Amino acid sequence: MSERLIFHVDVNSAFVSWSAVEMLKNGGPDLREIPSVVGGDPSSRRSIVAAKSISAKKYGIVTGEPVSAALRKCPNLVIAGSNFDWYVKCSRAFKAICQEYTPSMQSFSIDEVFLDMSGMHLIYPDPIATAHEIKDRIFSELGFTVNVGIGSNKLCAKMASDFEKPNKVHTLFMEEIPKKMWPLPVSDLFSCGKSSTVRLKSLNINTIGELAHTPVEQLAMVLGERAANHFHEYANGIDDSPVIDEPEDAKGYSAENTVEDDLEDLESINRLLLAQADVVAARMRADGARCRCVGVTYRNLDFVNKSHQVKLSEATDVTEVIYQTAKRLMRESWRGEPLRLIGLSISDIDRDGFEQLSLFTDENKEKRKALDGALDSIRGKFGNASVQRASTIDTSRSINRRHKAEQEMNRNKKS
Repeated sequence: MSERLIFHVDVNSAFVSWSAVEMLKNGGPDLREIPSVVGGDPSSRRSIVAAKSISAKKYGIVTGEPVSAALRKCPNLVIAGSNFDWYVKCSRAFKAICQEYTPSMQSFSIDEVFLDMSGMHLIYPDPIATAHEIKDRIFSELGFTVNVGIGSNKLCAKMASDFEKPNKVHTLFMEEIPKKMWPLPVSDLFSCGKSSTVRLKSLNINTIGELAHTPVEQLAMVLGERAANHFHEYANGIDDSPVIDEPEDAKGYSAENTVEDDLEDLESINRLLLAQADVVAARMRADGARCRCVGVTYRNLDFVNKSHQVKLSEATDVTEVIYQTAKRLMRESWRGEPLRLIGLSISDIDRDGFEQLSLFTDENKEKRKALDGALDSIRGKFGNASVQRASTIDTSRSINRRHKAEQEMNRNKKS
């Protein structure tokens, strides 16, 4: 069996790049060449920076900060509104090019894919040349740049694509890890968030190399056994996870978010669950489907995953029903430990369009369905950001960005 060969293709500053391509067609500036961000109305306190150009980064502007704060750092900052329908088209277009090179492609987000190139050496004998070909085709045909990382597993390919940007091809094979990866700050290791970085630095571990050479038993004292094994393997470039080619017809719908600041109270958790319920329910309704099962998943700081799900008495497509069920599941199963990941899933999907009628009309249910229908209609005409529930305005945008393109790609993969 030949060795694994994985590509990770990542769009450079995706929302900025895609907005730039769109604006250039209309005679506007190239957002990639000036200090710019994609974000909301700066007059709104809730408007945040969704993406930033490389020039904007030099001013200390960070993703997620208020647009008003970014303007104070750079008064000449150019602010572009988001156009999610256009982003979906760009996402589908670059992924279509990528899939021409291998039958095994996993969409990792709206702007990232993994390509399993193992065994493709008879067709593409030079992996680096092939990566350059993919990169150059995307730029010449679509007008935006990508980085391509090449490695013997998904972790190495992902780490490689994050090296110098933009418009680059990088490799990270096992023999290159000591030179290319170990000198990097430990915070650069994929999946190592703020909390884990702080814990590792308490052991005087500042680089990935220091982490790689620290005994697992010592790491477990501050990380827990599972997280210690996870980070120790990653620091040594070990990752056996497969490239999963997603099925065309979704068996269910899900949303999942890893948070930078630990979630420690039900109010914050429920706010995220509501945003996730809003997204997955809308995606399901767009497919004319209903679900019979709702589940929640969460991960604590020791990298222990827990899940809880329940069968519904009848199939539903109502956001409020899904949300209230998820709230109950979380309340029943969560024991109060800090969390770094929350996910909501709906499954056991009914696509036959049949709905059992009750002899007694549930007026509240009909009002909730009418509200969902109105929200879907407005979003369909004016975009996902046109109307949002007040309590989820900061979280629903990021969830939609990651998941709408995946739905579109699955539905249109053969078109």
